[in-house]
Amino acid sequence: MKLLTLVVPCFNSQNYLETCVDSLLAGGNDVEIIIVDDGSTDSTGAIADGYAEKYPSVVKVIRKPNGGHGSALNRGLEEARGLYFKVVDSDDWLDKSALVKLLSVIREHVAVHTLPDYYITNFVYYHAQDGTSHTSEYTKKMPVGFVDWRKVKSFHFSHTLMMHALTYNTEKLRENYVQLPEHTFYVDNIYAFSPLVNLRTAYYLDVCLYYYFIGREDQSINVVNCVQRYSQQIKVMTMMCLSHTYAEICAAPRGLKKYLMHYLRAIMMNTLFFTCARCDKARKADLKKMWRDIKSHDKKLYRKVRYMNYPLAVAFLPWRLRGRIMTFGYNILKKRVKLGL
Repeated sequence: MKLLTLVVPCFNSQNYLETCVDSLLAGGNDVEIIIVDDGSTDSTGAIADGYAEKYPSVVKVIRKPNGGHGSALNRGLEEARGLYFKVVDSDDWLDKSALVKLLSVIREHVAVHTLPDYYITNFVYYHAQDGTSHTSEYTKKMPVGFVDWRKVKSFHFSHTLMMHALTYNTEKLRENYVQLPEHTFYVDNIYAFSPLVNLRTAYYLDVCLYYYFIGREDQSINVVNCVQRYSQQIKVMTMMCLSHTYAEICAAPRGLKKYLMHYLRAIMMNTLFFTCARCDKARKADLKKMWRDIKSHDKKLYRKVRYMNYPLAVAFLPWRLRGRIMTFGYNILKKRVKLGL
């Protein structure tokens, strides 16, 4: 039995794929590495085939027409046979010793039949330009080991359990999966939110497992790209809100409920920033439609997300003023973790 499936969605990743896959091979025969070639036109496919030929019991290559990150992730989950499931983007990598540690813990939990619904691990923002880094860890929020969400401290600002921090039980993920849209950026926000509403047992392992390579000009989180792709942010935000009702979120343990609402509000702030960064009729119309769609789905969730969060008060300021305020706030975050440079 494979303990862990590692899915690597990739598109024209010839410059990064080897670094990524080499880090995953540290898992040995305990891991299944699925490289999903999402219609690459460079040598990505040939590199992937080389790994599959050299490591046939570990590496599998899937080729598909280009459909975007979400489409590749959907296909990877369909093919996954590991007990647990993790996504590793092709320009990122895992720390080898941390991967070995995670596999050791999974093996221990298998032996005593105490498998959590998901594991939480730390991740590192690694900056492409100067090699500096910023670690996102959770020791101040929760104890190491099995997580009692009733005792987890509140998360603040941009601190969240991003996709990079999560390793899901494969079957639990399938049971609670929201099919991700094709040709859409930022779908990792749906992946990191929607399943958690119905998952109850988590285990926090205090290791820096995932290295998130940021700062390239062509990257989806580059601020210029984010502003241009605002409609995709709105699409993802709407899907997140429509995936559950407020009553469903309230059914989660108290601390998890607070976290889930925090995550919705944090992503909403991103959505408002990217939308309001420019002023035009299309952006105003798209934002109004988003609010209408959320309200028609669940009025309580709409009120909680739109009104009961002080930072969202900027959404009621004149359009150009709110754009300036949000830009100021985003620049503070950017200096902290060097996002979007």
